[in-house]
Amino acid sequence: MRKQSIVTGEYYHIYNRGVDKRDIFSNEKDLHRFIESIIEFNQIDVIHSLTNLRKSQIAPEALSEPLVAIVVYCINPNHFHFVLKQLVDGGIAKFMQKLQAGYTSFFNQKESRTGVLFQGPFKSHHLHDDNYFNKIIGYVNNNDKVHNIPEDKKYLVFNSDHEYKSNDFTIVDKQEGSNILELFGGVQGFEKHCKEIISIIREERGKTSLLEDDNLPDSA
Repeated sequence: MRKQSIVTGEYYHIYNRGVDKRDIFSNEKDLHRFIESIIEFNQIDVIHSLTNLRKSQIAPEALSEPLVAIVVYCINPNHFHFVLKQLVDGGIAKFMQKLQAGYTSFFNQKESRTGVLFQGPFKSHHLHDDNYFNKIIGYVNNNDKVHNIPEDKKYLVFNSDHEYKSNDFTIVDKQEGSNILELFGGVQGFEKHCKEIISIIREERGKTSLLEDDNLPDSA
């Protein structure tokens, strides 16, 4: 089957997990590195190394235009989700390549390992209508609550929910975040929507395990 092209200006659910369903973070430092990579690699200019970027002391406002607008996200111990709006042609592919390759290089060097860390480039689903968009937004924003994540790994969860609850956007694109809150009638309205979506999905799936994340909610 021919793979559909990602269209600039459209929204996509992007996700991936560790190869062989392995954890992609060993500790909180790894998680922080991944979060930092999300921010710094989301730009048109080429960045070969976060270490070199820090040494250059470039001010954040001097960085180039973003490749994607991040709407919601959830990082779990062994997989992650984004809803992204592509801002430039090829932006999502470039962002994901830089993010995953950069983090893999860091992780492999730290863990004295070689080879791939993620299960292929990434998976994508076009959010083709309003109902599907709304469902996936709620699903991704609180994705960790869909899974039975072990207590000793919950500190390796980081999602956009805290940005929406505080109405203070850092990783989430400010305009996209404001649009979402307006769409759902404010912070409480969006929180209510997310809770309802997670409840529906958990009921549909049963209490899914942490690793069973290939069955996405459909557009119905």
